[in-house]
Amino acid sequence: MALLQLAAPQPHRMTIPIRIQHMRLTRHAGPRHEHIKRHGPVKVQTKVDYVTVGAEDVIVYVDSHGSPVSTTTIHHGQPPSTPPPASPAPPPSPPPPPPAPEPQAPQPQPPAAPAPKPQPQPQPQPQPQPQPQPQPATGPPSSGGPVSNGPGFKSGISYTPYNADNSCKTTQQVATDFTKISGYEVIRLYGTDCDQVSNVLAATKGSNVKFFLGIYDLAQVQKEAETISNAVKGDWSRVNAISVGNEMVNKGTDPGTVIGAIGQARSALNGHGYNGPIVTVDTMMAMTNHPEICKASDFCAINCHAFFDGKTPAEKSGEFVKGWVDRIGKATGKTVVVTETGWPTRGDTNGVAVPSQENHQAAIKSIQGTFANNVIFYSAYNDMWKKNGQGTFNAEQYWGIMGNAPSA
Repeated sequence: MALLQLAAPQPHRMTIPIRIQHMRLTRHAGPRHEHIKRHGPVKVQTKVDYVTVGAEDVIVYVDSHGSPVSTTTIHHGQPPSTPPPASPAPPPSPPPPPPAPEPQAPQPQPPAAPAPKPQPQPQPQPQPQPQPQPQPATGPPSSGGPVSNGPGFKSGISYTPYNADNSCKTTQQVATDFTKISGYEVIRLYGTDCDQVSNVLAATKGSNVKFFLGIYDLAQVQKEAETISNAVKGDWSRVNAISVGNEMVNKGTDPGTVIGAIGQARSALNGHGYNGPIVTVDTMMAMTNHPEICKASDFCAINCHAFFDGKTPAEKSGEFVKGWVDRIGKATGKTVVVTETGWPTRGDTNGVAVPSQENHQAAIKSIQGTFANNVIFYSAYNDMWKKNGQGTFNAEQYWGIMGNAPSA
Protein backbone atom coordinates (compact mmCIF):
# COMPACT_ATOMS: atom_id res chain seq x y z
CA MET A 1 0.00 0.00 0.00
CA ALA A 2 1.45 3.31 -1.01
CA LEU A 3 0.87 6.51 1.03
CA LEU A 4 1.29 9.94 -0.59
CA GLN A 5 2.25 12.84 1.63
CA LEU A 6 2.13 16.43 0.31
CA ALA A 7 3.80 19.37 2.00
CA ALA A 8 1.74 22.52 2.55
CA PRO A 9 2.34 25.11 -0.21
CA GLN A 10 4.58 28.01 0.58
CA PRO A 11 3.97 31.49 -0.80
CA HIS A 12 5.37 32.05 -4.29
CA ARG A 13 7.60 28.98 -4.26
CA MET A 14 6.28 25.55 -3.20
CA THR A 15 8.42 22.50 -2.56
CA ILE A 16 6.38 19.25 -2.33
CA PRO A 17 8.34 16.33 -0.94
CA ILE A 18 6.76 12.99 -1.77
CA ARG A 19 7.67 10.13 0.50
CA ILE A 20 6.63 6.76 -0.77
CA GLN A 21 6.50 4.05 1.84
CA HIS A 22 5.63 0.40 1.17
CA MET A 23 3.74 -1.06 3.99
CA ARG A 24 2.73 -4.68 4.44
CA LEU A 25 -0.54 -5.17 6.28
CA THR A 26 -1.41 -8.39 8.23
CA ARG A 27 -4.88 -8.84 9.73
CA HIS A 28 -5.62 -11.13 12.65
CA ALA A 29 -9.23 -11.85 13.64
CA GLY A 30 -10.11 -12.15 17.28
CA PRO A 31 -10.87 -15.65 18.85
CA ARG A 32 -14.15 -17.04 17.59
CA HIS A 33 -15.01 -18.77 20.93
CA GLU A 34 -15.32 -15.49 22.72
CA HIS A 35 -18.86 -14.76 21.46
CA ILE A 36 -20.78 -13.39 24.43
CA LYS A 37 -24.34 -13.57 23.11
CA ARG A 38 -25.60 -14.91 19.88
CA HIS A 39 -27.89 -12.08 19.15
CA GLY A 40 -26.02 -9.32 21.00
CA PRO A 41 -23.44 -6.91 19.58
CA VAL A 42 -20.28 -8.58 18.44
CA LYS A 43 -16.94 -6.96 19.16
CA VAL A 44 -14.35 -7.47 16.49
CA GLN A 45 -10.72 -6.77 17.24
CA THR A 46 -8.23 -6.41 14.50
CA LYS A 47 -4.50 -6.48 14.84
CA VAL A 48 -2.51 -4.78 12.23
CA ASP A 49 1.19 -5.06 11.82
CA TYR A 50 3.01 -2.31 9.94
CA VAL A 51 6.18 -3.00 8.19
CA THR A 52 7.99 -0.07 6.67
CA VAL A 53 10.66 -0.38 4.11
CA GLY A 54 12.91 2.44 3.04
CA ALA A 55 12.26 4.25 -0.18
CA GLU A 56 13.71 7.18 -1.92
CA ASP A 57 12.52 10.74 -1.18
CA VAL A 58 11.33 12.41 -4.33
CA ILE A 59 11.03 16.22 -4.13
CA VAL A 60 8.86 17.81 -6.79
CA TYR A 61 9.22 21.62 -7.41
CA VAL A 62 6.15 23.32 -8.76
CA ASP A 63 5.36 26.92 -9.73
CA SER A 64 2.76 29.25 -8.20
CA HIS A 65 0.02 27.51 -10.21
CA GLY A 66 0.87 24.02 -8.95
CA SER A 67 2.46 22.82 -12.21
CA PRO A 68 5.62 20.63 -11.74
CA VAL A 69 8.79 22.26 -12.95
CA SER A 70 11.54 19.84 -11.67
CA THR A 71 12.15 16.87 -9.33
CA THR A 72 14.93 15.73 -7.04
CA THR A 73 15.46 12.21 -5.60
CA ILE A 74 17.13 11.71 -2.21
CA HIS A 75 18.34 8.16 -1.29
CA HIS A 76 18.31 6.95 2.35
CA GLY A 77 19.42 3.89 4.23
CA GLN A 78 16.97 1.35 5.78
CA PRO A 79 14.97 3.13 8.46
CA PRO A 80 14.00 1.42 11.70
CA SER A 81 10.68 -0.36 11.85
CA THR A 82 7.76 1.90 12.40
CA PRO A 83 6.12 1.14 15.74
CA PRO A 84 2.48 0.07 15.58
CA PRO A 85 -0.11 2.64 16.36
CA ALA A 86 -1.23 2.83 19.98
CA SER A 87 -4.83 1.93 19.24
CA PRO A 88 -6.18 -0.78 16.98
CA ALA A 89 -7.18 0.21 13.52
CA PRO A 90 -10.62 -0.61 12.10
CA PRO A 91 -10.91 -3.41 9.63
CA PRO A 92 -9.86 -2.43 6.19
CA SER A 93 -12.47 -1.52 3.69
CA PRO A 94 -12.31 -0.59 0.07
CA PRO A 95 -10.48 2.68 -0.13
CA PRO A 96 -12.86 5.54 -0.69
CA PRO A 97 -12.14 7.98 -3.45
CA PRO A 98 -9.55 10.48 -2.33
CA PRO A 99 -11.19 13.50 -0.80
CA ALA A 100 -10.80 16.81 -2.47
CA PRO A 101 -7.81 18.55 -1.05
CA GLU A 102 -8.74 21.04 1.54
CA PRO A 103 -7.68 24.56 0.81
CA GLN A 104 -4.45 25.27 2.50
CA ALA A 105 -4.32 28.21 4.80
CA PRO A 106 -2.08 30.85 3.32
CA GLN A 107 1.15 31.51 5.09
CA PRO A 108 1.03 34.62 7.19
CA GLN A 109 2.26 37.65 5.28
CA PRO A 110 3.87 40.70 6.76
CA PRO A 111 1.13 43.12 7.69
CA ALA A 112 0.56 45.67 4.99
CA ALA A 113 0.82 49.28 5.85
CA PRO A 114 -2.59 50.49 6.90
CA ALA A 115 -4.37 52.46 4.25
CA PRO A 116 -4.58 56.12 5.09
CA LYS A 117 -7.86 57.14 6.47
CA PRO A 118 -9.83 59.28 4.10
CA GLN A 119 -9.51 62.84 5.17
CA PRO A 120 -12.47 65.15 4.88
CA GLN A 121 -12.14 67.50 1.96
CA PRO A 122 -11.94 71.11 3.05
CA GLN A 123 -14.92 73.08 2.06
CA PRO A 124 -14.15 76.13 -0.09
CA GLN A 125 -14.14 79.24 1.94
CA PRO A 126 -15.26 82.51 0.48
CA GLN A 127 -12.24 84.53 -0.53
CA PRO A 128 -12.11 88.26 0.05
CA GLN A 129 -12.16 90.34 -3.06
CA PRO A 130 -8.67 91.60 -3.90
CA GLN A 131 -8.14 95.24 -3.36
CA PRO A 132 -6.87 97.20 -6.33
CA GLN A 133 -3.11 97.50 -6.25
CA PRO A 134 -1.04 100.18 -7.94
CA GLN A 135 0.58 99.00 -11.16
CA PRO A 136 4.35 98.79 -10.95
CA ALA A 137 6.33 101.22 -13.01
CA THR A 138 8.72 99.93 -15.62
CA GLY A 139 11.34 102.48 -14.59
CA PRO A 140 14.01 102.44 -11.90
CA PRO A 141 13.56 100.77 -8.51
CA SER A 142 11.18 102.42 -6.11
CA SER A 143 12.52 105.11 -3.82
CA GLY A 144 9.40 105.36 -1.73
CA GLY A 145 7.37 107.78 -3.86
CA PRO A 146 4.05 106.92 -5.51
CA VAL A 147 4.26 104.95 -8.74
CA SER A 148 3.23 106.84 -11.86
CA ASN A 149 0.82 105.37 -14.37
CA GLY A 150 2.95 105.39 -17.52
CA PRO A 151 1.19 103.86 -20.56
CA GLY A 152 -2.51 103.11 -20.39
CA PHE A 153 -4.09 106.56 -20.24
CA LYS A 154 -7.13 107.06 -22.47
CA SER A 155 -6.54 110.62 -23.71
CA GLY A 156 -3.79 113.21 -23.80
CA ILE A 157 -2.86 116.57 -25.32
CA SER A 158 0.29 118.69 -25.43
CA TYR A 159 0.70 122.28 -24.23
CA THR A 160 3.41 124.99 -24.56
CA PRO A 161 3.46 128.17 -22.39
CA TYR A 162 4.81 130.72 -24.89
CA ASN A 163 3.43 133.87 -26.39
CA ALA A 164 3.73 134.67 -30.10
CA ASP A 165 6.82 136.79 -29.38
CA ASN A 166 8.47 133.81 -27.65
CA SER A 167 8.03 135.31 -24.20
CA CYS A 168 6.89 133.20 -21.28
CA LYS A 169 3.22 133.16 -20.36
CA THR A 170 2.44 134.30 -16.87
CA THR A 171 0.85 132.20 -14.19
CA GLN A 172 -2.46 133.91 -14.94
CA GLN A 173 -2.20 133.28 -18.68
CA VAL A 174 -1.51 129.60 -18.10
CA ALA A 175 -4.51 129.45 -15.78
CA THR A 176 -6.63 131.09 -18.49
CA ASP A 177 -5.50 128.60 -21.11
CA PHE A 178 -6.44 125.69 -18.90
CA THR A 179 -10.01 126.91 -18.46
CA LYS A 180 -10.68 125.39 -21.90
CA ILE A 181 -8.52 122.30 -21.62
CA SER A 182 -10.69 119.59 -20.15
CA GLY A 183 -11.52 115.94 -20.70
CA TYR A 184 -7.89 114.82 -21.03
CA GLU A 185 -6.20 112.49 -18.59
CA VAL A 186 -2.63 113.51 -19.49
CA ILE A 187 -1.07 116.85 -20.46
CA ARG A 188 2.34 116.77 -22.11
CA LEU A 189 4.94 119.48 -21.41
CA TYR A 190 8.29 119.64 -23.20
CA GLY A 191 10.59 121.46 -20.76
CA THR A 192 10.98 123.25 -17.45
CA ASP A 193 11.52 126.89 -18.49
CA CYS A 194 9.03 129.67 -17.79
CA ASP A 195 8.07 127.95 -14.51
CA GLN A 196 5.71 125.87 -16.63
CA VAL A 197 5.66 122.85 -14.33
CA SER A 198 4.68 124.92 -11.30
CA ASN A 199 2.16 126.96 -13.31
CA VAL A 200 0.31 124.03 -14.87
CA LEU A 201 0.21 122.20 -11.53
CA ALA A 202 -1.35 125.29 -9.96
CA ALA A 203 -3.78 125.77 -12.86
CA THR A 204 -5.02 122.18 -12.55
CA LYS A 205 -4.99 121.89 -8.78
CA GLY A 206 -7.82 119.73 -7.52
CA SER A 207 -8.22 117.88 -10.84
CA ASN A 208 -7.24 114.32 -11.69
CA VAL A 209 -5.12 115.31 -14.67
CA LYS A 210 -1.55 113.99 -14.77
CA PHE A 211 1.49 115.27 -16.61
CA PHE A 212 3.92 113.86 -19.11
CA LEU A 213 6.78 116.15 -18.12
CA GLY A 214 9.96 116.83 -20.07
CA ILE A 215 13.68 117.54 -19.67
CA TYR A 216 14.42 119.38 -22.90
CA ASP A 217 18.13 120.30 -22.78
CA LEU A 218 20.41 117.27 -22.62
CA ALA A 219 23.21 119.47 -21.29
CA GLN A 220 21.08 120.51 -18.30
CA VAL A 221 19.69 117.16 -17.14
CA GLN A 222 20.61 117.56 -13.47
CA LYS A 223 19.29 121.12 -13.30
CA GLU A 224 15.98 120.35 -15.01
CA ALA A 225 15.48 117.27 -12.85
CA GLU A 226 15.88 119.46 -9.78
CA THR A 227 13.43 122.05 -11.21
CA ILE A 228 10.81 119.35 -11.67
CA SER A 229 11.42 118.02 -8.16
CA ASN A 230 11.01 121.47 -6.64
CA ALA A 231 7.77 122.02 -8.56
CA VAL A 232 6.08 118.79 -7.45
CA LYS A 233 7.24 119.27 -3.85
CA GLY A 234 7.64 115.56 -3.28
CA ASP A 235 4.20 114.67 -4.67
CA TRP A 236 4.98 112.56 -7.73
CA SER A 237 1.43 111.17 -7.92
CA ARG A 238 0.51 113.68 -10.63
CA VAL A 239 3.40 112.73 -12.90
CA ASN A 240 2.63 110.15 -15.57
CA ALA A 241 6.09 109.98 -17.16
CA ILE A 242 9.15 112.15 -17.87
CA SER A 243 10.83 112.50 -21.26
CA VAL A 244 14.49 113.33 -21.92
CA GLY A 245 14.81 115.29 -25.16
CA ASN A 246 12.38 115.64 -28.05
CA GLU A 247 13.36 114.35 -31.51
CA MET A 248 17.06 114.66 -30.68
CA VAL A 249 18.24 111.77 -32.90
CA ASN A 250 16.04 113.04 -35.73
CA LYS A 251 17.86 116.39 -35.40
CA GLY A 252 21.28 114.74 -35.58
CA THR A 253 22.24 113.97 -31.97
CA ASP A 254 24.17 110.74 -31.54
CA PRO A 255 21.97 107.96 -30.08
CA GLY A 256 24.67 107.19 -27.50
CA THR A 257 24.44 110.74 -26.19
CA VAL A 258 20.69 110.41 -25.79
CA ILE A 259 21.04 107.07 -24.02
CA GLY A 260 23.59 108.59 -21.65
CA ALA A 261 21.20 111.46 -20.87
CA ILE A 262 18.45 108.96 -20.07
CA GLY A 263 20.74 107.30 -17.53
CA GLN A 264 21.65 110.64 -15.96
CA ALA A 265 18.00 111.64 -15.70
CA ARG A 266 17.03 108.33 -14.15
CA SER A 267 19.74 108.63 -11.51
CA ALA A 268 18.92 112.26 -10.72
CA LEU A 269 15.14 111.79 -10.59
CA ASN A 270 15.46 108.62 -8.58
CA GLY A 271 17.47 110.60 -6.06
CA HIS A 272 14.60 113.07 -5.82
CA GLY A 273 12.09 110.28 -5.10
CA TYR A 274 10.65 109.73 -8.59
CA ASN A 275 10.29 106.11 -9.63
CA GLY A 276 8.03 106.38 -12.68
CA PRO A 277 8.83 105.84 -16.38
CA ILE A 278 11.63 107.78 -18.07
CA VAL A 279 11.87 107.82 -21.88
CA THR A 280 13.22 109.74 -24.82
CA VAL A 281 10.81 110.94 -27.52
CA ASP A 282 11.70 110.80 -31.21
CA THR A 283 10.10 110.45 -34.62
CA MET A 284 8.88 107.08 -35.78
CA MET A 285 11.68 106.96 -38.39
CA ALA A 286 14.42 107.70 -35.85
CA MET A 287 12.97 105.11 -33.44
CA THR A 288 12.86 102.53 -36.22
CA ASN A 289 16.42 103.19 -37.36
CA HIS A 290 17.76 103.35 -33.80
CA PRO A 291 15.74 100.95 -31.64
CA GLU A 292 18.43 101.20 -28.99
CA ILE A 293 17.00 104.51 -27.81
CA CYS A 294 13.65 102.81 -27.29
CA LYS A 295 15.26 99.92 -25.45
CA ALA A 296 17.01 102.37 -23.14
CA SER A 297 13.60 103.89 -22.34
CA ASP A 298 10.88 102.42 -20.17
CA PHE A 299 8.56 102.39 -23.18
CA CYS A 300 8.77 103.62 -26.78
CA ALA A 301 7.57 107.22 -27.26
CA ILE A 302 7.11 108.38 -30.84
CA ASN A 303 5.90 111.50 -32.66
CA CYS A 304 3.96 110.26 -35.68
CA HIS A 305 2.16 112.54 -38.16
CA ALA A 306 0.42 111.13 -41.21
CA PHE A 307 0.44 114.62 -42.82
CA PHE A 308 4.19 114.47 -43.48
CA ASP A 309 3.86 111.15 -45.30
CA GLY A 310 2.29 112.85 -48.32
CA LYS A 311 0.62 109.62 -49.43
CA THR A 312 -1.97 109.34 -46.69
CA PRO A 313 -5.22 111.30 -46.71
CA ALA A 314 -6.57 112.71 -43.46
CA GLU A 315 -9.27 110.06 -43.04
CA LYS A 316 -6.58 107.32 -43.07
CA SER A 317 -4.48 108.90 -40.33
CA GLY A 318 -5.42 106.31 -37.71
CA GLU A 319 -4.41 103.44 -39.97
CA PHE A 320 -1.10 105.14 -40.77
CA VAL A 321 -0.18 105.76 -37.13
CA LYS A 322 -1.18 102.26 -36.06
CA GLY A 323 1.06 100.76 -38.72
CA TRP A 324 4.08 102.47 -37.17
CA VAL A 325 3.04 101.62 -33.63
CA ASP A 326 2.72 97.93 -34.52
CA ARG A 327 6.01 97.91 -36.40
CA ILE A 328 8.02 99.51 -33.60
CA GLY A 329 6.31 97.49 -30.90
CA LYS A 330 7.14 94.25 -32.71
CA ALA A 331 10.76 95.29 -33.29
CA THR A 332 11.40 96.33 -29.70
CA GLY A 333 8.99 94.21 -27.70
CA LYS A 334 7.87 97.30 -25.78
CA THR A 335 4.68 99.29 -25.37
CA VAL A 336 4.51 102.23 -27.79
CA VAL A 337 2.99 105.56 -26.77
CA VAL A 338 2.22 108.15 -29.45
CA THR A 339 3.40 111.42 -27.92
CA GLU A 340 2.43 113.63 -30.88
CA THR A 341 -0.10 113.18 -33.69
CA GLY A 342 -2.68 115.34 -35.41
CA TRP A 343 -3.30 117.34 -38.62
CA PRO A 344 -2.74 121.03 -39.52
CA THR A 345 -5.62 123.35 -40.31
CA ARG A 346 -3.53 125.63 -42.52
CA GLY A 347 -0.40 125.38 -44.66
CA ASP A 348 0.74 123.99 -47.98
CA THR A 349 -0.43 120.75 -49.55
CA ASN A 350 1.87 117.75 -49.23
CA GLY A 351 0.87 115.27 -51.91
CA VAL A 352 -2.57 113.98 -50.98
CA ALA A 353 -2.27 115.53 -47.52
CA VAL A 354 -4.16 118.80 -47.56
CA PRO A 355 -4.24 121.15 -44.52
CA SER A 356 -7.76 122.30 -43.67
CA GLN A 357 -10.18 122.46 -40.77
CA GLU A 358 -12.26 119.71 -42.34
CA ASN A 359 -9.26 117.39 -42.80
CA HIS A 360 -8.05 118.26 -39.32
CA GLN A 361 -11.32 116.97 -37.88
CA ALA A 362 -11.27 113.90 -40.13
CA ALA A 363 -7.77 113.00 -39.00
CA ILE A 364 -8.62 113.38 -35.30
CA LYS A 365 -11.72 111.25 -35.74
CA SER A 366 -9.74 108.55 -37.55
CA ILE A 367 -7.08 108.40 -34.84
CA GLN A 368 -9.61 108.35 -32.01
CA GLY A 369 -11.46 105.53 -33.76
CA THR A 370 -8.26 103.50 -34.09
CA PHE A 371 -6.72 103.93 -30.63
CA ALA A 372 -8.38 103.42 -27.28
CA ASN A 373 -5.40 104.72 -25.32
CA ASN A 374 -1.76 105.84 -25.33
CA VAL A 375 -2.17 108.78 -27.74
CA ILE A 376 -1.31 112.43 -27.05
CA PHE A 377 -2.72 114.87 -29.59
CA TYR A 378 -0.66 117.76 -30.88
CA SER A 379 -1.44 120.44 -29.83
CA ALA A 380 -3.92 122.13 -27.47
CA TYR A 381 -3.55 125.52 -29.21
CA ASN A 382 -1.87 126.93 -32.26
CA ASP A 383 1.81 127.59 -31.55
CA MET A 384 2.19 131.05 -32.96
CA TRP A 385 5.65 131.39 -31.43
CA LYS A 386 7.01 128.86 -33.95
CA LYS A 387 8.34 129.74 -37.41
CA ASN A 388 6.76 128.38 -40.55
CA GLY A 389 8.94 127.11 -43.37
CA GLN A 390 8.94 125.02 -46.51
CA GLY A 391 10.32 122.04 -44.61
CA THR A 392 7.10 121.88 -42.62
CA PHE A 393 4.86 123.01 -45.50
CA ASN A 394 4.27 126.32 -43.74
CA ALA A 395 1.94 124.51 -41.36
CA GLU A 396 4.07 124.53 -38.20
CA GLN A 397 1.91 127.05 -36.34
CA TYR A 398 -1.52 125.55 -37.09
CA TRP A 399 -1.94 122.24 -35.36
CA GLY A 400 -4.04 123.48 -32.45
CA ILE A 401 -7.00 121.25 -31.54
CA MET A 402 -8.81 124.28 -30.10
CA GLY A 403 -7.41 126.98 -32.39
CA ASN A 404 -5.72 129.99 -30.83
CA ALA A 405 -5.09 130.09 -27.09
CA PRO A 406 -7.52 132.24 -25.08
CA SER A 407 -4.58 133.99 -23.43
CA ALA A 408 -3.12 135.17 -26.78
